[in-house]
Parts: sequence; C-alpha cells; structure tokens
Amino acid sequence: MNVSHGLPCLPLPSNPVLTIGNFDGQHVGHRQLLAAVVQCAREQRGTPMVLTFDPHPVSVLSPGTAFQFLTSPSDKLAWFEAQGVEHLVVLNFTRTFAALSPQEFVWSILKDGLGVKDLFVGEHFVFGRNRAGNAETLRELAGQAGFRVHFLKPVSSREAIVSSTRIRQFIRAGKMEQAMDDLGRPYSLKGTVIEGERRGQGLGYRTANLRPDTDRVLPPDGVYATKMVWHGTVFPAVSYLGTRPTFGEGERLLEVHVLDGVRDLYGQPIEVQFLQYIRGDERFDDSGQLAERIAQDVQQTRRVFAA
Repeated sequence: MNVSHGLPCLPLPSNPVLTIGNFDGQHVGHRQLLAAVVQCAREQRGTPMVLTFDPHPVSVLSPGTAFQFLTSPSDKLAWFEAQGVEHLVVLNFTRTFAALSPQEFVWSILKDGLGVKDLFVGEHFVFGRNRAGNAETLRELAGQAGFRVHFLKPVSSREAIVSSTRIRQFIRAGKMEQAMDDLGRPYSLKGTVIEGERRGQGLGYRTANLRPDTDRVLPPDGVYATKMVWHGTVFPAVSYLGTRPTFGEGERLLEVHVLDGVRDLYGQPIEVQFLQYIRGDERFDDSGQLAERIAQDVQQTRRVFAA
C-alpha cells in the first residue's frame, strides 16, 4: 500500500475510487464502506483509495480536549491494507485546512489534487468550513467537477447507528459485548510485557503486565474475561485493569493471567482482547481475601468461555 503525506505528486493513481474519514476503530460500518470502494475499483480497473487526516480534527478544532483513540496508527495502516486499500492519502489537518469552503475542498482536494472518479461516503457525510457541505451540496459539486458520488446508508446495531463515538461510550461503560457487536471483533489493547512487582505470582496467579497507552480508550477498572494473543496463538485469560488498591494506589496497569499454561512473556509483544466485564475494582483487607476473589474470577471467566 502506498502512503502519501499530503497530496500525491503527479502522476495520479489510475481511476481513483475514494472514501474519506478518520476510520478510528474500523467498525462494521467502516468495513462496509471500504468493501464498496474496493469492489468499485475492481470493476472500474481503478485504484481503491482512502483520504484521512492527521492530527485528528478534534485536537485542532477543540484544543485541550483529551481525545482517545480506538485504534493505534500502526493497526489502522495494517487494517487498510488488509481491506484492499492500495493508496492512503494523509492530509495535515490545520485550522487553515478546516477553513476551506465546500467548493474549495471539492475542487482543490478531490478534483485537482486527487483526480477522483468515484467517491463513496455515508449519506450523512458533512464537510467544509463549519461543516457547511452535506450530501446535497456534494452531489451538486461533484456533478460540476465531473466525478460520481455514491452515498451509503449507515449500518445499525441494537436499533442505533454504529459509530466510533458510540463504541467509545460502550467501552468506557464496560459494555464490551456491545462494543464487540459494533466493531465486529473484540476491543483490544497491545503492548510489550513489562516486569511488575510479582504480586500475582505470589498469590498463585502469574500475570503478564502491560502499560496501556494514554491516548487509547480504556474500559473501567476491574476484571474482564479476555483472550491473550501471543505470536498468533490465542489463550483464554482473565485480566485486571487498575491500580491495585489492596496494596496502595499505584500505576494503572493491565495484568493478564493466562488460564492454562504459564509462560515467561517479559519483553514480548501481546494483544489483549476484551470479551466480558466480570466485576469492578475492589480493595481487600489482605492478600488472602484477594486470592480468594481471584479464584472466583477465574471460575467465572471459565464459565464465560464454556458458554
């Protein structure tokens, strides 16, 4: 997959078939949109393309907002390529760019900058200064600029439109199953296993510890039924996210206990997939009570996998 930071230099890709968006999370609606782009490009012998932005528009238009992502940049690139995207254009999102009128955006970016032949967007797509452009505006301007626009209906789940915003809300509420429905896969965090204080090992439950990225969406502190992925192999696991209040408040870590099999994973990259919320974080009077509660968590997690 070719990646252009800024508008690509001539020659442009042949018959560009484009979609536009931030695509954070790559949920089921995003998949449908990209599938339509790739199919059209195949039929037109064109190039399936994505136009996206960096930094995220929220960080520019609402400075000071602590925006958190559903996907890391590297995972997003890998996902685009896996879906069949052949060219990714990343535009620097600035206040100057945000001030482009709908007409300027269509002509300077889509028509002259990218030479678009077909454009796929959701039917509620808005663009241009103050989000002044809508589907009707785009249809009219595209006709003038000489390219086709295809509007796709939004994908719904649980009687509501799937969106990255709704998925963030689900995750922050610990509703991992609802988030999974909208994503089409479990929500996951990746990282390199760090050395902890080995308290889990002392309690009889060895853990692999991750330090979550501060710019990622996190579920509430507590215990979860999870899967751990290590070098392509999936292991059932129970995971704790929190600051270990039984031992005094500490750094927020994700501690992963593989249900069957103990491995030395220090320094290893792993992925943790969240399946179901088990319980909230708790403070126990002593480590014995904590060990008893962990044993219950393990049994409940096994029941989740058995079901």
